[in-house]
Amino acid sequence: MHAGSLSRRAGEGWGEGLPRAALATALVAALALTGCVTPTTPPAPPAATPTTTTPASTATGEVVARSDRLLIYVPAAGETLRGIAARLLGSEDRDWQIAEANGGVSKAEPGQPLIVPLKAINPIGVHAGSYQTIPILCYHRLGTTGGKMAVSPANFAAQMEWLVRNDYRVLRLGQLTGFLEGKEPLPPKSVVVTFDDGYESVYRYAFPVLRKLGLPATMFVYTDFVGAGDAVSWPQLVEMQASGLMDVQSHSKSHRNLIERTAGENDARYVRNLDQETAGPRDLIEQKLSGQQVRQYAYPYGDANDQVLEALTRQKYTLAVTVNPGGNAFFSQPLMLRRTMIFGDHDLEAFKARLQTSRPIGKTP
Repeated sequence: MHAGSLSRRAGEGWGEGLPRAALATALVAALALTGCVTPTTPPAPPAATPTTTTPASTATGEVVARSDRLLIYVPAAGETLRGIAARLLGSEDRDWQIAEANGGVSKAEPGQPLIVPLKAINPIGVHAGSYQTIPILCYHRLGTTGGKMAVSPANFAAQMEWLVRNDYRVLRLGQLTGFLEGKEPLPPKSVVVTFDDGYESVYRYAFPVLRKLGLPATMFVYTDFVGAGDAVSWPQLVEMQASGLMDVQSHSKSHRNLIERTAGENDARYVRNLDQETAGPRDLIEQKLSGQQVRQYAYPYGDANDQVLEALTRQKYTLAVTVNPGGNAFFSQPLMLRRTMIFGDHDLEAFKARLQTSRPIGKTP
């Protein structure tokens, strides 16, 4: 039996109305008949009035059947989807995969069997009539100065809190790699948060919000700016990177427009300068921030041409972002990812409208 067919049947309410013990037995029997799992003895139903309660921190249910693609798990009292995902899938952040495989359940019910997918059911996010896209949001500075680019601290906090309240998953930019390779599925409401240039206001206003909510982000800095004027300092970047929440990546050395040549810049000099704008900031950031690997790039002004793409490939970059708005599907070019600007005059409704997490099939991005 294919795991996808199990997921669809679960989503359509297969087994609704059956007692929990009967549903467990039915699942195991159905799988056993197809020869795709080895059944085990299903657990007895919980007593109507249990005499003891297993603490939530140590409660464990039982695997009643398994194959190489999925298993059937009967939770014990006190278990959560996140806890089950941590134990059976290696990460609590994969709880959404269990929820999706079981028709969108929101919690684990004691004695109610769950399908736990061991291999990706839909790694490219294509559904009937639509396909998944991942929005990458782009901020610059926070505060009251900086014109349209400046987002107020209150608005930024409200936007991040809204994402959390509405079950969006804020991902690291690097998590898109497996999705773009068609290997790793991503949560249905995924979003990436990025900051450009390296303004100190990100450290002062955005970082405390991210730390409070436990949200990761990426800060693209151009290294000539770090430590100057209203820019972030190297010690501040070290602190943010050490938190485990902020990835510090390259936004070039000087922030020049990489597709525009300077006076007298011939082909050979242009190629050398492109290497300085890509290799230079990568090497400096990795030197200053212990353990930070720099493989992601934000184009100054969002512009790139064939020579710029060749320079990034030469310097081992794997992901790069533009400022072309919209979401990113599994077929997106990894070095030309779309990114949506968030401006200071965007209210919460305008912010919501920029969270493009799916598109109808047949529509261009």
